[in-house]
Amino acid sequence: MIQRLRQDFSVPAVFAGFITFLVGISVSSVLVIQAAQGLGASTAQISSWFWALGLGVGLSGLLLSWKFKYPVATSWSTAGLALIIASANGYSLNEAIGAFLICGLLTAVLGFLGIFQKVLAYIPQSLTSAMLAGVLLKFGIELFASLKVEWPFVLSVLAVYIFSKRLWPRYSIVLTVIASIAICPIFLDFQLTNIHWGLTQPIWMTPSFSGSAILGLALPLFVINMASQYLPGLAMIKSYGYEPHVNQLIGWTGLIQTLLAPFGAFSVNIAAISAAISLDDQVHPDPKKRYIAGISCGLLYIIMGLFAATLTSLLLSFPSLFIVVLAGIALFGTISHNIAIAFQRIDDREAALMTFLFSASGIQFFGVGSAFWGLLFGCVVALILKYRIRK
Repeated sequence: MIQRLRQDFSVPAVFAGFITFLVGISVSSVLVIQAAQGLGASTAQISSWFWALGLGVGLSGLLLSWKFKYPVATSWSTAGLALIIASANGYSLNEAIGAFLICGLLTAVLGFLGIFQKVLAYIPQSLTSAMLAGVLLKFGIELFASLKVEWPFVLSVLAVYIFSKRLWPRYSIVLTVIASIAICPIFLDFQLTNIHWGLTQPIWMTPSFSGSAILGLALPLFVINMASQYLPGLAMIKSYGYEPHVNQLIGWTGLIQTLLAPFGAFSVNIAAISAAISLDDQVHPDPKKRYIAGISCGLLYIIMGLFAATLTSLLLSFPSLFIVVLAGIALFGTISHNIAIAFQRIDDREAALMTFLFSASGIQFFGVGSAFWGLLFGCVVALILKYRIRK
């Protein structure tokens, strides 16, 4: 094993793994804090979330890359975080933990059994994308609404993002985060609090199971993970000439999420967008040696998890507006991508619009959030309209 690693090791592959890691956590880490705080988590519990996510994502990426000898970039779901934030008011922390566990278990079972694609086949992609776009809409609106509060900071960050997107699109998010940190003390009231240095202490959060949390959080989170992470992530691996081991990739990541959910692992998925960095030709001319990028990315996630308390205390030093602005920018790509897919097919457009608006409403029935009801309503509308068209 050590001999094989030495032979296949390359600096560009390690650097690609580093960039993949950096893109994966650069902005979504602030969303983790926002989601955990919305559910009432303490600072120590937020650190535990990062510990569980770092170890879960890191171990799965490292071990799967080594086992299959192609880069398996893993991550947590940014879109899933947005769903949790949007639904946080309706559930307790323990109910949410129970939903994370159910989501992971469902992912593992359907993955190992090889039937997840058959399950998703019954739900039109236009409707799942409309649901996701509706849930994410408020983050984009909050970004521009914050212009009336601190317009110099917001416009400066937007300018950095736009120009970096034009000049260095692959690193635009990373550059935006670095620039935001640099200009934050200039425009906003920012003071570093006491930074906690040392290893993170994981905290067990007892899962609580309720029908409303399963329907309103676990199932929508499962659908979002499959539609926004696994499907594009697996397609990305295949596009670079590898044949992904679909059942095992889904099954093992779902199992790791299930085991670490009581410590705060809300999702452990195959990475989608950032995965391309570890798969590209620039990593290594020999495709058989690019798996080193997946291993190095996994190691960095593990290190992040072990020192998650330091990361948490640092991020909590930044004002809430900083998090709002970066969260909105980070979700630009996801929002636009899902809106484009949602309204691409003319036959599905009306059902997708109703799903989008219903999901964006934030309304709850019987304690179940709008994401579930929006998707359910959209499916019913789609069935009625398609029956009318066929008739």
